[in-house]
Amino acid sequence: MRPGKTAEDVIKEKGFEQVSDSGAIEKIVDEVIAANHANVDAYRGGNEKLFGFFVGQVMKASQGKANPKVVNDILKEKL
Repeated sequence: MRPGKTAEDVIKEKGFEQVSDSGAIEKIVDEVIAANHANVDAYRGGNEKLFGFFVGQVMKASQGKANPKVVNDILKEKL
C-alpha cells in the first residue's frame, strides 16, 4: 500500500470492489439463465446440484465481483 492511500482507495483503484447492486446482478442472472435452458430445465426437474453451477456462472460473468448473498437470493427467486 502506498502512503497516503486508504484501503478503500486501493480497492477502488484496482477494481476489487464488490457489486451488491441487485439490478446489475439480476441482469447477469437473466443472461446466465437465458444461455443455459437445458440446465434450467434439469434444475427445475429436481437436479438441485445445478444451483452451484448457476452461482458459478454468475460469479464468472461478474468477474467474481458480485455479492454471493445477492446472487443466491436472485437465483432462488428466478429458478
